Amino acid sequence: MLTGTKCLHPGGICCIQGAMEYRLLGGSGLKVSELCLGTATFGGANEFFKAWGATDVAEARRLLDVCIDAGVNLFDTADGYSDGRSEEILGAALEGRREQVLISTKTYFRIGEGPNDAGTSRWRMRKALEASLKRLGTDYIDIYHMHAFDALTPIEEVQDALQTFVREGKVRYTAASNFSGWQLMKSLAVADRYGWPRFVAHQVYYSLVGRDYEWELLPLGQAEKVGALVWSPLGWGRLTGKIRRGQPLPETSRLHKAADPGPQMADEYLYKVVDALDAVAAETGKTVPQVALNWLLRRPTVSSVILGARNEEQLKQNLGAVGWKLTAEQVAKLDAASAVQPAYPYWHQRNFTERNPLPV
Repeated sequence: MLTGTKCLHPGGICCIQGAMEYRLLGGSGLKVSELCLGTATFGGANEFFKAWGATDVAEARRLLDVCIDAGVNLFDTADGYSDGRSEEILGAALEGRREQVLISTKTYFRIGEGPNDAGTSRWRMRKALEASLKRLGTDYIDIYHMHAFDALTPIEEVQDALQTFVREGKVRYTAASNFSGWQLMKSLAVADRYGWPRFVAHQVYYSLVGRDYEWELLPLGQAEKVGALVWSPLGWGRLTGKIRRGQPLPETSRLHKAADPGPQMADEYLYKVVDALDAVAAETGKTVPQVALNWLLRRPTVSSVILGARNEEQLKQNLGAVGWKLTAEQVAKLDAASAVQPAYPYWHQRNFTERNPLPV
């Protein structure tokens, strides 16, 4: 039975079913599970995505069974994951239970060789949306993300196309992904100017070894009620508990083939964070990934954390990140180990918090 409780996510009331918490997605009335299954591991259609995983339909069904049993109601994909194969597998795995769940998908990256087969022009988005609906075997998308900012298409054109999709009933909510602060704010301002649906979520990279989100996008999310859907919460595979000082990379890791496009960091910084995670894991009796995920779930604006899993065992372990809380002392230990100097003007602003308080 669902029961209401005060939400740790600012500005919302959550529901609890077992250990899973449901949070309002930004300023919308849509409730999403605090953990979401990301399906970039579905398909493995090229070398880049094979480094993430190659889940087929049968395995996808098993992973979805585990998630739904645990209370997960949100599943994330994109047309660019394995050239659309991820969407196809998710759609097939959800056959017969589409109405039980929420689907998030995205568009922007090139699919096809034509001059208009990339970006978020009205022409491209119409083509991309219809193709995603077909691959997913559904007639609507719950959350439709712009996978990145298209600097060549007027923001008015993007937002007008999105509001048309919402009016048609083919999209329920719109969202951004990987936008800078000014890009997100300008998109919200255009939507507000014309009375169009505004972005309710922003899919972002955020982890204990990637805290840039906190500098500008987090306070913007707080001020404008844009919920964060966190991708790669384990730092591009670095916080799995398998990477430690003086040890080689695990045999199976995205860092072998897909590290270059991802976030970069000094080894010593990574090991300092891992040392702190090891210490907190020992105190709590939890795994390193569970501690890293639980830390994220305590951060302001976070609506849901997107999990990737190569197999059922890995998925079940990561689902163990909910139903318990780190202490304030443990959070402080992780904060200190992962802190870095912000870019300008944020380091300057942090010296004058009397009139410019830090996000809380």
